[in-house]
Amino acid sequence: MNRDEALELIKQILTDVVPGADVSVLSPDEDFRIALEMDSLDFLNFVEGLSGRTGLPLPEKDYPSLTTLNGCADYVASRASTA
Repeated sequence: MNRDEALELIKQILTDVVPGADVSVLSPDEDFRIALEMDSLDFLNFVEGLSGRTGLPLPEKDYPSLTTLNGCADYVASRASTA
């Protein structure tokens, strides 16, 4: 999975977890948890959705890398290329 594919998947999962969210207005380096007013359960559902759709294990220690569009896309693309 390349970075562009990862970014599109991330946006899809965010809209699944936060119905009605307009991910097109998110800044790439903005913490989307804050911007979308996600609570802990929303973020956990996002991580589980991302793990399920990519097949990647996402350990809790890596969660800080998953809070912005750029960080998350880079993380997924990097991990997917080594998986």
